[in-house]
Amino acid sequence: MELGGGGGDSAAMSARLSSDDAAAAAAGEDRLSTLPDDVLVLILILLKLSTPAPPPRPASSPTAGAASGLSALLPVLHFTSPPEPHRLRDAHEVLVRALFVGADGATPESLAVWLPAAARRVSGDLTLFSSGPVKDEDEEQAGQRGAFEFPCFEKATSISLDLAFQGLAVPPTGVFTRLTELHLSHVWFHGPGELGDAVSSRRCPCLQSLTVDNARGLRDLSIHSESLLVMVLRNLRSLSQLTVVVPALKELTVASCFLESRPVANISGPHLANLDWTDQYDPSSVHFGKMEHLRCLGTSFYLVYPHGVIYNHSCLTLFQRFEGIIIKPQKLTYPPVSVLTSFFSRKRRRAALHYIKRVFSLLLSGTMPS
Repeated sequence: MELGGGGGDSAAMSARLSSDDAAAAAAGEDRLSTLPDDVLVLILILLKLSTPAPPPRPASSPTAGAASGLSALLPVLHFTSPPEPHRLRDAHEVLVRALFVGADGATPESLAVWLPAAARRVSGDLTLFSSGPVKDEDEEQAGQRGAFEFPCFEKATSISLDLAFQGLAVPPTGVFTRLTELHLSHVWFHGPGELGDAVSSRRCPCLQSLTVDNARGLRDLSIHSESLLVMVLRNLRSLSQLTVVVPALKELTVASCFLESRPVANISGPHLANLDWTDQYDPSSVHFGKMEHLRCLGTSFYLVYPHGVIYNHSCLTLFQRFEGIIIKPQKLTYPPVSVLTSFFSRKRRRAALHYIKRVFSLLLSGTMPS
């Protein structure tokens, strides 16, 4: 077949094809089904599925077969707002590799409608997010608007929820069979289910990474997992009791969780290598098991003499609990020279500055005085 020359022949061929297409369209003939799968995927990408969906086609439509086959090839779905339920329910047997949904303005009722359908279809990543900032007053209002029950995603491997403090009820039953990574941010937890039960090995047998950041409604968190490797708990505020029994855990972060009550914690992680405890520490109520593999301890800022003596007692007690490891304080805070001048004579100022240098040197070396 020749590709060049013959301008008249090309024009005649185009006219003939146009005539044939018009006749096929008039007869309702299905030409999509005959296209190769890779061509159908290319068409799908060019059409950009984020545009509003047309009304559902009846099952008897000539193109219904092609549309169904096309849906089966969809690896990723993006929605800038919660989708209409039929867009996920009409072909619930078709799996998708990833689903990204913007949740700005979503209500518990709207989320409860389509999430169960999504739970049946997502076989990879689920991302549900709100992009707007949340003020303290908005946070309280969001927590009082009720909650939706998050369904069990049996096929999902990664779930990331950022909900602007939307109320979330942890499912009391079901197994997240394939889930390896869970990230929960700006969530307000409601019953009846317990987060600790949901993420423990009995219901999350493959979970390796857990992050709970800026969450409310958690008072008691108890996690028993054989698979977890990394756990980050940050800014939970109202947490009063924490139990972590995770033999394989390598990294643990607990930061600003015990802000409203005395910390009560039992941590068992014999293979823990990195511990970042930037929270209150009381040796009578916070208990760490044997951690022979611990190599790095992160703490909150250290207030250098003459400030923060009471606070530093807690910080130094934590240092003394773990001897011979690298200590990484988040921040070393010391008074300016003007403060020293107002508090001390020249002789005592020299002693104070010497003390500051000594503390800084000890922090860098990983040891602290009693």
